[in-house]
Amino acid sequence: MTTVSTATHTTPADEPDRSHRAGVSIIVLCFGGLIASLTQTLVIPLQGSLPVLLDTTSANASWVVTSTLLGGAVAMPIAGSLGDLFGKQRVLLISSLILVLGSVICALSDTLLPMLAGRTLQGLSMGFIPVGISLLREITKPAQTGTAIAAMSGTLGVGGAIGLPLAAYVADAFDWHVLFWLSGVLAVLVAIAVAVVVPHVPSVKGGRLDVVGALGLAAGLVITLVGITKGGDWGWGTARPWLCLVTGAVVLVAWGFYELRHPAPLADLRVTARRPVLLTNLAAVAIGFGMLAQAIVVPQLLQLPESTGYGLGQTLLAAGLWMAPGGLVMMAFAPVSSRLMTAFGARITLAIGATVLALGYLVGVFFMDASWQLLVVTCISSAGVGIGYAAMPALIMSSVPLSEAGAAVGFNALMRSVGTTTSAAVMAGVLAASTTDFGGFPLPSEGAFRACFLIGAGAALSGVVLTLLIPKQTPARV
Repeated sequence: MTTVSTATHTTPADEPDRSHRAGVSIIVLCFGGLIASLTQTLVIPLQGSLPVLLDTTSANASWVVTSTLLGGAVAMPIAGSLGDLFGKQRVLLISSLILVLGSVICALSDTLLPMLAGRTLQGLSMGFIPVGISLLREITKPAQTGTAIAAMSGTLGVGGAIGLPLAAYVADAFDWHVLFWLSGVLAVLVAIAVAVVVPHVPSVKGGRLDVVGALGLAAGLVITLVGITKGGDWGWGTARPWLCLVTGAVVLVAWGFYELRHPAPLADLRVTARRPVLLTNLAAVAIGFGMLAQAIVVPQLLQLPESTGYGLGQTLLAAGLWMAPGGLVMMAFAPVSSRLMTAFGARITLAIGATVLALGYLVGVFFMDASWQLLVVTCISSAGVGIGYAAMPALIMSSVPLSEAGAAVGFNALMRSVGTTTSAAVMAGVLAASTTDFGGFPLPSEGAFRACFLIGAGAALSGVVLTLLIPKQTPARV
């Protein structure tokens, strides 16, 4: 394991070697982020078959997706705090090994409960991304940091976009268990690379984990997000989702009071309440909400029968291939975001990204009659996501001390997750509320899809407003 001191002084002769090590570490961290985010979409091609494959009901099978979302939401802020306390390289390695374990459990599963355990572990590995982003601030030179953060932030969306067609192909050509063996092998490669290449930077904070705070946050998030994600299945007119939301809110409020009194809290809420951090996190919710609209609307439009008058009749694999360029565009615009941050700052860059995202959805409102039109919509909105997602952690890290960077970036990633999870529930509700009869089956109407695009645009534009309210901030590196 390579150790790097934050106080190390290098000679000019050392600089090329240090830059090379940093460059290789950036590649490893981006690869790890890509694999962690890729696992989020692994089961989407299997969703319709999961009840048969796992010998369960459709309602129970939906937990295969929900469990991963919950695991990721819980892991991101807690992993960030663990990285600040015990060293980020160690947390990255543990996250990689958790992904290996989760993948192997899923690969060996033929029933629901072990599959849920494995998928939850795969979700927990999402802590890799915020920890990796915050580590980049410590191991790169200032000239590299913006580009490195932009590249790794982009993996959050790119992995999911690439994962869909890849998973569709593998599931179609091989036994479905191969998907998880593949993710397990890739996770092993990530773990080896992290152990060998990524340096261990001694903690600038130290201390002990706030176990009660971690359990309280996990409980509050899980209860709240279960209410959001399962509300459509249970019915928003029933008591269960509202009971979850109210209970989750009470737990989170109690957690907040506890954290404010704790001498070494899991999350320093006073830092989180600073105006730049607070507004950036609110913008993350809005932009995360807007980002998911394309992931929900476009695949359905592509796959609905042409005889509906607005469906495009694509197969699952073809739909995934039509969406794959969006992931590449997202990756391509990550370095563009870095250049924009150099020229205009992270605040204006985030506003530009959210504006481009909104523009993509407004194009979708009027142009959704052909696959190539939806490809254009996906690419424009993905460009906005690529620009915006790279700017958010840069904004956060410029506003918090180095000792709080991991927790702050993890909390920001959580806010994005809250936005996307809420978006999934809202979009599902909109599509279910306006349907048309097709051969005895209710399908979402054309107007419902246009409404989803409009809602996504509105969310992105609200992110623009919130971003422009963020004051200019002097970087806090201590």
